[in-house]
Amino acid sequence: ETKTEPKARLQGLNYFQKLTGDDADTDKARWDKLYSKNKGYVFGKDPAAFLVESLPLLPVGRALDIAMGEGRNAVYLAKKGFHVVGVDISEIAIRKAKRLATENGTRIRTVIADLSKYQIQPESYEVIMDFYYLNRSLVPQIKKGLKRGGVVIFEGNTVAHMKYDKTQNRAWLLEAGELRELFKDLEIIKYRELDDGKQVVASLVARKP
Repeated sequence: ETKTEPKARLQGLNYFQKLTGDDADTDKARWDKLYSKNKGYVFGKDPAAFLVESLPLLPVGRALDIAMGEGRNAVYLAKKGFHVVGVDISEIAIRKAKRLATENGTRIRTVIADLSKYQIQPESYEVIMDFYYLNRSLVPQIKKGLKRGGVVIFEGNTVAHMKYDKTQNRAWLLEAGELRELFKDLEIIKYRELDDGKQVVASLVARKP
């Protein structure tokens, strides 16, 4: 059985796609505004269903969370024994992620950075995760950033999702089959494209040989 994201979280994820892609200063200002006006957690505190489902496939060690946001996925892995580094452009999101970690009795390391300029340290991570942030130029860095045997877990909306939300910018959505193609030189452990009636999502777990 495949779990779907709650409606409130889907709305947040859709908003995410509309924000992404502007210049860094504008992007940061919009995200800071979104996170600051909501005293709760825009995307909720629970981890993505695909991350929970795929946990047995992830080698415990150092993990990098790209576009971490408010930390729901980073904190989940930290609680499972991973040493997590979370990167995000929003200082407010980073603060909320740290607070969430404290609430859960764990710790994460955080980095405030523009991901269009961020450099992933080569051969440094057992796990790199990317949920609902598409920057194709980062893909080669993700591959290089994994240690041998390391795993990338990636999930994002595809262009087919536009049937549910026509305001989406196609450039920031995955084409059909694109996610698998982007990581075809890794060992694909799990891949699917799912239409749950609310959104269309591509999900992938792949291992570096």
